[in-house]
Amino acid sequence: MASLQITTALLGIGLAALILYLIRRDHLYLMHGLFWVVVAAAAAILGAWPGLIDRLASWTGFSYPPALLLLLACMVLIIKALHTDMVNTRIERDVRRMNQRLALLEADLDTVRLAHPSDSDIS
Repeated sequence: MASLQITTALLGIGLAALILYLIRRDHLYLMHGLFWVVVAAAAAILGAWPGLIDRLASWTGFSYPPALLLLLACMVLIIKALHTDMVNTRIERDVRRMNQRLALLEADLDTVRLAHPSDSDIS
C-alpha cells in the first residue's frame, strides 16, 4: 500500500510541475494553470494520505469512499467546463463587438474617402 501512496503522490507532484512548466513557457494561461495546480495538489495530498478520503466520506455520510472521490472529480470537471464556457462566451462577445466597431470604422473611412477623393490618391 505504501508504494501506491508514493506513486500517487509523485504523480500529483509531477502533474503540478508539468503545469508550472506549461505556465512558464506560456502554453497555459496563468489563471487556468493555478486551477490545475490546486487539482494536482489535491491529488498529491489524497495520494499521500488515502485515509483522508475515508474520513471525509464518513463525515459526509458516504458509505463507499471512492464514490465521494468520483463525485468530487465530476464536480470539479463540471465547474471547469462551465468556467471555460463562460470565458469562451466573453471572448466571442468581445470579438463580435470588435468586428462591429471595425465595420463602423471602415464605413467612416469609406465616407471620408468619398468626400475627399484627392486625399485617398496620396495614400
